[in-house]
This record gives sequence, C-alpha cells and structure tokens, in this order.
Amino acid sequence: MHFVDAKGLLTGSGGYYGMNIYRGCTHGCIYCDSRSKCYQFTHAFEDIEVKRNAPELLEQALRGKRQKCMIGTGSMSDPYMHCEEQLRLTRQCLEIILRHGFGAAIQTKSDRILRDLDLLDEINRTAKCVVQITLTTYDDALCRIVEPNVCPTSRRIEVLEILREKGIPTVVWLTPILPFINDTEENVRAVLNACARAGVRGVIDFGMGLTLREGDREYYYAALDRHFPGLKRQYAERYGNAYELPSPNAERLTAVFQTICRENGMLYRPEDCFAYLHEFPRRYEQTSLFDIG
Repeated sequence: MHFVDAKGLLTGSGGYYGMNIYRGCTHGCIYCDSRSKCYQFTHAFEDIEVKRNAPELLEQALRGKRQKCMIGTGSMSDPYMHCEEQLRLTRQCLEIILRHGFGAAIQTKSDRILRDLDLLDEINRTAKCVVQITLTTYDDALCRIVEPNVCPTSRRIEVLEILREKGIPTVVWLTPILPFINDTEENVRAVLNACARAGVRGVIDFGMGLTLREGDREYYYAALDRHFPGLKRQYAERYGNAYELPSPNAERLTAVFQTICRENGMLYRPEDCFAYLHEFPRRYEQTSLFDIG
C-alpha cells in the first residue's frame, strides 16, 4: 500500500454523500468491476492507495454541514480490507460521523466490520446505520474461488445475524450472478432464505448477471482459465465483448428472487433499496450539540 494526501473525500450532494477511504482492493474477487480501466488507476489494483488524511477531511466537511444525512462508504473499495486492521481509518471516520450526528451506510464483504460494532450500534441509536453485505454464492468452497481473500459466505451470514441481534438494519447485494457458475435456482434460493432468516431489510440485484469492461474482462477471463477450464470459450461465443452478461436463467431466477423477497417482506426493487439506504430519519435532522459554537 501507499499513502496520499487527498484533496477531498465526500462526493454527492443534498441528502446523501459517499466516500472512499481506500482505493484498490486486496479481496481478489475475480469479477471486480473496480478493476476496469475507466476508473483510471495509475497503480496496481492490489497496491492500496490510502487517503491518510481522510479523517481530517471528513471532520472539515461535516463540521460545515447543517443538514444531517447519510454518509456512505464501500461502493468502490471495501472499507474493511486487511490494511484497516492496522490503520483503523474507517473506525476514525465512523467516530466523526457519530460525533456530528450523521448516519452511515457501509458496504463490505468482511467480518472485520464487527470490530466497529460498538460504533455502528451507537450511530444507529442516535441517527441511522445500515450495513450492506455482498453474498454471491451460498457454497463456501465456490466462494473461496470467486472471492478468495475475504471471509466466506457462511461467516458473512453470521455477521448479518449478529447485526440483527443488535438491531442494526442490513441490506444484501446479491450480485454479481456469474453465468454457468453460481446462476442456479438452488444457490439463489439458499442465499435468499439465509437473508430472510437474518431479517435483512432488502436485497439488491441488477438482473441476474454480471458486467464486464476493459480491464475487468481480462482479469475475469484469466480466472476462468485457472478455475473453470473451457468456460471462457463459452462466454466468448455467447457474449462476445458485451458489457452486460445476463445469465441464461435470468428470467427464472428473477421470478424466484422476487417471490422469496415478497413472501419475507424484503425490499427487492433497486430503487426502493437505495431510497431506504439514502433516507435519513427526519427526527434526527436537528443540529448536533457538537456543532453548536
């Protein structure tokens, strides 16, 4: 990893802001869109860029905002990668969010988030905290292939259950669904039933498939050659260089997805899930005591 002094941290406007404390990732997920060349990485993806002044930038930004809102993190780079164990920049930023009375929406695949359970609980009691966990395959053995350097699905489900016990709401990203790999009804049903048991508020899916762009596509196909010999040819014949790669089973899987979500009271339309993530409780909109003076 290497360290930089960033010029800014928050992006967005109005009722929702996002931030990425780190840039790059060490999880090694074979399908990661963040590897795509469109994001203009000037360093190796696994050479994590650390915004060492992130807490200072966040403090400055939130001190100047009178309207409370949700602060999201994890959309591009997981805030709980291995480096967070030593650097604890995510924890420092959560402390600042709590101190200023804002809400937090955190997206991760890692059980390291439990190290900050005390802060997540406090933010949720004083404002709102939503934890988003990605679940792609119920099979831990397959999970270790497609997401090799992060805790397996079974552990992530345990994290969801721990968060439920603390009263912290959760949303699951059921994406991507990889054609000919995890695009089975058995897999989708198992993941969704686990979500229902864990009391998940909503599940996000974008059509039962994956997307591939330049940079990401080459990395994914190399992984197919290593772990699923012959499958790259099948992809090339069916999809060519398409950006969107829907599963051949997409229609059936989507019907199963929507049915299970409706039966268990889980949000399933992306727009509804994002509205929930972005919504800040109006009763907490008043100025924080820490902002006075």
